[in-house]
Amino acid sequence: MTSTSGARIDKAVISGVFSLDGQDFDVDNNVWLVGDDDEVLVIDAPHRAEPIVAAIGGRKVAAIVLTHGHNDHITAAVALREAVDAPIWFNPADRMLWDMVHADSSPDAEIADGTRFGVAGTTLRALHTPGHSPGSTCLHAPDLNTVFTGDTLFCGGPGATGRSFSDKPTILSSITGRLLSLPGGTVVRTGHGDDTTIAAEKDNIH
Repeated sequence: MTSTSGARIDKAVISGVFSLDGQDFDVDNNVWLVGDDDEVLVIDAPHRAEPIVAAIGGRKVAAIVLTHGHNDHITAAVALREAVDAPIWFNPADRMLWDMVHADSSPDAEIADGTRFGVAGTTLRALHTPGHSPGSTCLHAPDLNTVFTGDTLFCGGPGATGRSFSDKPTILSSITGRLLSLPGGTVVRTGHGDDTTIAAEKDNIH
């Protein structure tokens, strides 16, 4: 997808393992790349850095932005940072999850509600949407008619809350208060699975 800014959205699907309460589950994660032929912003860094680096294709990376701290979204973050020399942005409310995976390293910058990222002439604005995890954060890109929701909102309803530090009433409040107010045609690009739209998900939030 392209916009008048010249930015486009690319997707890489990375397969790996999600660990929960001592159990491992095979999972496919979406990595989103927003940019043009010269620069790109990377959303999430699951499993292994090598396929993400391949998807970047030699472009300058403006930032690595993590939607939340569960291991299947951050495992490759430090290796990716080393490979592409870009800062990791992360919501500090999920720092306890980060430390479970990267005890000897730290993110470079803190995401807060309203943090803005510019890349290839377009802007993405952070929306703090706790519930799947305390620091869960979506990225709204109005120029691209898109919101990147991590594991907060999926095709079929809200993200799972049977996870570390998750809470169902909180995620429902985040979705209804922060996401369902976006234009109905806004494309929802998720951390796993298929795209949907805000309008399509309104009846699935309960």
